[in-house]
Amino acid sequence: MPWQPPGGPGGDGGARNEPGGPVRRPRHRRGLAITAAFVVIALAAALGTALALHTTPAPPRKTVSRTSAVAAAVDPSLVDVVCTLGYQNAISAGTGLVLTSSGEVLTNNHVIDGATSVKVTDVGNGRTYPVTVVGYDQTGDVAVLQAQGASGLKTVTLGSQSKVTVGQAVIALGNADGKGGIPAVATGKVTGLNESITATDEAEHTSEHLTGLIRTSVPLQSGDSGGPLVTNAGTVIGMDTAASSGYEFHSGAAEGFAIPIGQAVSVARQIAAGRTSATVHIGATGFLGVEVGVYVVPFTARTDVVVVGTMPGLPAARAGLAPGDVIVSINGHAVASPFGIQTLLEQHHPGDRVSIGWLDPSGQAHTATVVLATGPAD
Repeated sequence: MPWQPPGGPGGDGGARNEPGGPVRRPRHRRGLAITAAFVVIALAAALGTALALHTTPAPPRKTVSRTSAVAAAVDPSLVDVVCTLGYQNAISAGTGLVLTSSGEVLTNNHVIDGATSVKVTDVGNGRTYPVTVVGYDQTGDVAVLQAQGASGLKTVTLGSQSKVTVGQAVIALGNADGKGGIPAVATGKVTGLNESITATDEAEHTSEHLTGLIRTSVPLQSGDSGGPLVTNAGTVIGMDTAASSGYEFHSGAAEGFAIPIGQAVSVARQIAAGRTSATVHIGATGFLGVEVGVYVVPFTARTDVVVVGTMPGLPAARAGLAPGDVIVSINGHAVASPFGIQTLLEQHHPGDRVSIGWLDPSGQAHTATVVLATGPAD
């Protein structure tokens, strides 16, 4: 099934089941970890972060000989995605699927989460391209990138998720451990359909509830995020997005989860068409430039969004926000969590004016109107 322009058919639906066990996002990340007196929440798009991932080494994988022909056919239509997380002193890596010969790439939103710059290396031609983020859907964990100056790229062959069956043999390809080069290969079988999970990003202390997923016995590794789940015929039926964390610590069976390709492509079409929604953000992300934490007020159920730090020269610092301040509102809407701030700021773009309300450590109220800067991808 070829990539279709906006307006094509959407993904399949269906009942959803809750599997057991924790799952994690398999993107590869390295850098410096910074601690603070508060639990720092990573608000990659709108606020800024100061965290990086400490990964547990996964067992090495070997390319399976019987899948080599499929891998050789699919590999040239993939890209390695490398992100600079400038506000976190870190680098993250993932995988992407080439949708158009001109360089439109499908990947997971969490692969580019917090990126101040993104580049992709096309496996087919070996060239590296700077990237702009066309748009993203946090709740669906889908992002569309555009490789600048790309042409003549080989594209993936998309299959039909409606034909996926439990017990079907599948192959996952990806930029395992962020090593780049020829994608690593892992094999397994489909073990469930229409699954629901809560996927956790260890680096950012965040989680996302994902639905309608394909569950497999494929042992995904860091860096596989955004890579293809393919059939023995070489058609892409899913985009790898999360892995069971249990197999790294126990002898239990591994589990990998993939977004059905029809579901992912449906969101990608909306993004490519420039259609915003409650979940889809188009274009560059507005940036406040503040690191925040959550403070639980003793003997109450109330939480405060406390400023841990601000980034020099960015809107929050210019407005006078400082460590110890408590942010209470954005554009007049009360906020009680970092994610509440993030949700409100995601409705805006660089150059938009927004008002911020906060209390200083003495309890005095302040308000200021700021112009959002261009921030990292969410």
